[in-house]
Amino acid sequence: MIQHHYWRLRANLGYGLARLLFRSDALVRQPRAWRWMEGQFARLANLGDARAQDFYGHLLLFRGQGLGAREEGLRLLRLAAAQGQGRAAFQLGVQALKGSPQREPDATQARHYWQQAVDAGHPLAALKLAELLREGAPGLPADPAEAERLAARARELGL
Repeated sequence: MIQHHYWRLRANLGYGLARLLFRSDALVRQPRAWRWMEGQFARLANLGDARAQDFYGHLLLFRGQGLGAREEGLRLLRLAAAQGQGRAAFQLGVQALKGSPQREPDATQARHYWQQAVDAGHPLAALKLAELLREGAPGLPADPAEAERLAARARELGL
């Protein structure tokens, strides 16, 4: 039990240091430093930390190289969203509506993730979901009343 806490503490400290170093463009461009930082992000994400899964998932999705990195990023974002991370749920909604070479755009799935993000207090998700429901999409009929409620919620959240 003590050993588990030790490794978790070490992973948290390494992650915190890597996030600080991530702010330095010079270090991010250094391959050895970047590999170390990426390892710290991955370690804490693999331990189930939602904020690390959210951060590293976004990093892999937008800066990862290849389809494998993108798919791993989406997997981590799904795990983070399941733990209540609004940013992760918002991004999953964006990706669902955008589609990919492997998947058709899915407005129903986008609605699900954006609603999850709204429930977590994400203002842009409320706005995007209001737009989606105002216009409707294939497989998702327009719902003007719900769209207006979500637009009001976006305003409450600061948009």
